[in-house]
Amino acid sequence: MKVCGIELKANNAILSVVENNEFKNLKLKKITLEDDEKQECVKEFFLKIEEFLNQNCIEKIVLKKRAKKGNFAGGAVTFKMEGVIQLNSICSTHLVSAQTLSAFEKKNEITFPSELKKYQEQSYLCALNA
Repeated sequence: MKVCGIELKANNAILSVVENNEFKNLKLKKITLEDDEKQECVKEFFLKIEEFLNQNCIEKIVLKKRAKKGNFAGGAVTFKMEGVIQLNSICSTHLVSAQTLSAFEKKNEITFPSELKKYQEQSYLCALNA
């Protein structure tokens, strides 16, 4: 199964793709929402997400969810991006908490592939946690 792990940071969707627990080093590593207040930009973000999912035959998305309140609460833009990603017509989307990812990483001895960029580590863990 081909899984895409996504972490949302600021206005970026950071992507990591795993197929049968093997990291796929794809050229596109993040998709940016340029201006969340412009409808055209939100539509463009949605179309880029769908195009990426379609081109790479993604069967499942695992998205790192953000806290709704507290010190580590996600920003409004990331919640908008999450909603847009969940609306995709290509595959199912599942949310996973930061605590679940931490526990998963501790329970399993994760070795990050050398091609994986440092900023992709959380999205990679999401994909492995599918």
